[in-house]
Amino acid sequence: MTGYRLSILAGAGSALLLIAALGFQAAGYAPCELCILQRWPHVAAVAVAGLVWLTGRVRALAVLGMIAAGAAMGFAIFHVGVEMQLWDGPQHCSGSVGDFARMSTSDLMERLQSAPVTRCDEVSWSFLGISMAGWNAILSAGLAAIWATAAMRGGRGR
Repeated sequence: MTGYRLSILAGAGSALLLIAALGFQAAGYAPCELCILQRWPHVAAVAVAGLVWLTGRVRALAVLGMIAAGAAMGFAIFHVGVEMQLWDGPQHCSGSVGDFARMSTSDLMERLQSAPVTRCDEVSWSFLGISMAGWNAILSAGLAAIWATAAMRGGRGR
């Protein structure tokens, strides 16, 4: 397969992951802050694939696509670590509201009302024992490999 076609395939893969994420959201699985963060590199990868499609230039754009998919993978791995309690996630979506013993009642109420509904450190859905973030890490690694292959094959055109 040509580098051009691989780039389009990788961009389509990111688009499908975004559609799946939105589908889960529509089904009632509200995303946490880290879930949303993982989506942005996929948006970038779709845009890169669009540029490949428009310009026919593969090599440099495929490197950008690989970086985007790699970033999505990195964010997803971080999120899996937060879910597994290996490290702390962002304080405002991974647990406590702070040192509430020192807060006034109004400060505590404000913190509670602004706290996100979906926690980053809880798995809301899994398949085969792997969370959504875990699947995103696995699939993003595969997409990064496709982008890398596209960059190595290079080429122009359709």
